[in-house]
Amino acid sequence: MKLKEIINKKWITKGDLSVEVSGLSYDSRTIKIGDLFIALKGVIMDSHDYIEDALNKGASAVIAQTGRVNYDYYVDKYPGAVFVEASDTKEALAYVSDSFYRHPSEQMDVIGITGTNGKTTTSYITRSVMTKAKGMTGLIGTISYVSGDTCIDAPRTTPEAPDFQSLLRKMVDDGCKAVVTEVSSHALAQKRADYTRFSTAVFTNLTRDHLDYHQDMENYYLAKKRLFSELLVDGGSAVINIDDEYGVRLVSELEESRGKDIRVITYAIKNSAADLIAESIDFSYTGTRFKIRLSDKLSPKSGFVEMESRLVGYANVYNALCAAAIGLANNISIDNIKGGIVMTEMVKGRFECVDLGQDFLAVVDYAHTEDALEGLLKTAHQLLDSYHYAGKVGRLAKMRKDRFSLPSVKGRGKIITVFGCGGNRDKGKRPKMGELAAKLSDFVIITSDNPRGEDPKKILKDIEKGIKGDNYIVIPDRAVAISLAVELASSGDIVLVAGKGHEEYQEIQGSRFSFSDKTTLETAIKRTITRPAFGGGTNYMGSEAARC
Repeated sequence: MKLKEIINKKWITKGDLSVEVSGLSYDSRTIKIGDLFIALKGVIMDSHDYIEDALNKGASAVIAQTGRVNYDYYVDKYPGAVFVEASDTKEALAYVSDSFYRHPSEQMDVIGITGTNGKTTTSYITRSVMTKAKGMTGLIGTISYVSGDTCIDAPRTTPEAPDFQSLLRKMVDDGCKAVVTEVSSHALAQKRADYTRFSTAVFTNLTRDHLDYHQDMENYYLAKKRLFSELLVDGGSAVINIDDEYGVRLVSELEESRGKDIRVITYAIKNSAADLIAESIDFSYTGTRFKIRLSDKLSPKSGFVEMESRLVGYANVYNALCAAAIGLANNISIDNIKGGIVMTEMVKGRFECVDLGQDFLAVVDYAHTEDALEGLLKTAHQLLDSYHYAGKVGRLAKMRKDRFSLPSVKGRGKIITVFGCGGNRDKGKRPKMGELAAKLSDFVIITSDNPRGEDPKKILKDIEKGIKGDNYIVIPDRAVAISLAVELASSGDIVLVAGKGHEEYQEIQGSRFSFSDKTTLETAIKRTITRPAFGGGTNYMGSEAARC
């Protein structure tokens, strides 16, 4: 493909624009002969400093930011060098990526989901709904990138523009009719998804996170808003949670700025003004049932639709409700929406039950924000309360004699929580999460998450500052912390391991070490919990939670 075919004609150019471009690169270390090198200025590194390295490796042309390059120097040293000057090379990278991969988002439905919590699970449910109704549907998100029979682990939620557009092109070529993609606030701020034509934009919620990058909630919100105000196509749909105050604000601002251009569909559990409202919610260890009340705007008959999901917890009602709204926005029938929701199985690292026959519930969850941790703990309380008051919690008589037992609350099981906070990230949420965990758990084990470049002990002390009681212990070694939680658990308890979810590593001082919460939890259970001999009692955890 020739350079002149993929650049913006408004950009300033120097050299022969008919030069062939065989690939795109924003990292001089990955340059191949014939690549177009796009120089980006980052927070730490500035790839304008590596233009010469890129040319030495065979770059066919360079896009640089206005005012950052002495072109005469390069032209003298590299006769025939071709340069393009753009005012914003992050935007330029998105532009040439879309052009180079032949505008893939024009050839299928692209659903973008943004928000602090719930993006991943909602994307899986939505993909299930879209697949049932429209056929093969791609997925780009925190856990994996999926197209056809290809599934690869995701290095980041929303990849850089060339990788993002390359994935979209592969999905089109594989025959995907639609793609569901998580769109992070970082990606929106850095314009990684720019020039993608989103037919549906989705807002799940906005709570404190990533303030180390965005500085404050206003900047965080404005980054999310770009998906709706700038990237959603005319005629597209915005699906918004109006139980969230930022969701209410977003609806108001969109009605004012794009009221005639887009369709807005709202969902909620508490806000009666929503187009879809979840009611009659029933939790169990095996899944969730609820009803959706549809407004006249969505259905001439309005009324209620009964829903069933294999996913557990209050947060998953929001996730399923959101997926239903997305389905309606894409003109999918209620039957296909119901079928897609009930087909969705447990998502890796999202209230993922680990059952090896033990007599307590063990859960791995990605909750790493205050709001997500609160939702996780409240779900645990709801499950314990429902089974306790229904008289279904049977305490096993045979217990390990050497196991320390925490006092039970009102005769029901206990909640034992293991969690930590990541290093080099928003420090303000640490004491708040500590306070919340101690308040809503019977016992808390504070441990390391991904300390990154920070001293783990400093992070743990920050968490401790928010804890008012004494129902906790600090164990920096995450494997030891998880093992202790299992050792403390008695029949009918819930052990929550929060923060890392699906991650298969722990990042310490710039290096990633192999570590899995799920594997560590399984090992601890195998080592310390013996399968009980069932008599007349009922091991509700071993029977029903096994199907969670």
